[in-house]
Amino acid sequence: MIAMKQDYIGKWAIILGGSSGLGLATAKKLAREGMHICIVHRSRRSVLATFEEAIQEMKSHGANVVAFNTDAMNPEKRTTVITELVNTVGVSTFKTLVHSVARGNLKPLHDDDGPILSNEDFTLTIDAMAISLYDWVSAFAKANLFSPDARVVAFTSEGSRKAWKQYGAVAAAKAALESITRSIALEFAPIGVKANCIQAGVTDTESLRLIPGSDVMKEKSIERNPYHRLTLPEDVANAVYLLCRDEASWINGAILPVDGGDHIR
Repeated sequence: MIAMKQDYIGKWAIILGGSSGLGLATAKKLAREGMHICIVHRSRRSVLATFEEAIQEMKSHGANVVAFNTDAMNPEKRTTVITELVNTVGVSTFKTLVHSVARGNLKPLHDDDGPILSNEDFTLTIDAMAISLYDWVSAFAKANLFSPDARVVAFTSEGSRKAWKQYGAVAAAKAALESITRSIALEFAPIGVKANCIQAGVTDTESLRLIPGSDVMKEKSIERNPYHRLTLPEDVANAVYLLCRDEASWINGAILPVDGGDHIR
């Protein structure tokens, strides 16, 4: 029997926003499958103990794990992280970059009494949830951290095309994220980088629960889903893993629904 090449084993993945939700589930999955993990996160002290348990779980699978509790949006801190990775991990070692940043303003566009979205709210949200993907991919490329045939994966949602109340700034960011991902897929192809978005179904994460009316969203998703359940973080993590495999090398610039069929109804 001819052994299958598994190019991701022993390579590194960096997860931006990987201390909870989709990012952490992805880190755990990739660690179980033989990848080493770098997580850049911004976590409160109250959740660090739980996060440390997850790190120990990943290490139990033989993965090397490094974590930076820092502001991934700060250019100077991004440079510090990249410099340390070059010096400690080395160049041409990162197979995967996953963008799982959830930092946005959830306010209405119109309200007679309460606060509404400002220009600054839009700017900060789009910068954090969309433009930061390009910032990190560009910085990684300049530092020669990507391995050959590297994969970039970002998480989007149906909100990039559907209007949800108080989701206007995040919706704009998700639409921008998809556009930036397509541009990365085109313009970073000469160095072997493939870039795709995963459109995750409604997933019961901390980020979802911050959205006004999220309980209704969950109920409607369960009702229309062919399998009548919500998407799990592990479902999304499994899809990231598939995109890391050699067999996915010709998937580039795609928006991949991972929702059990929510999008078809």
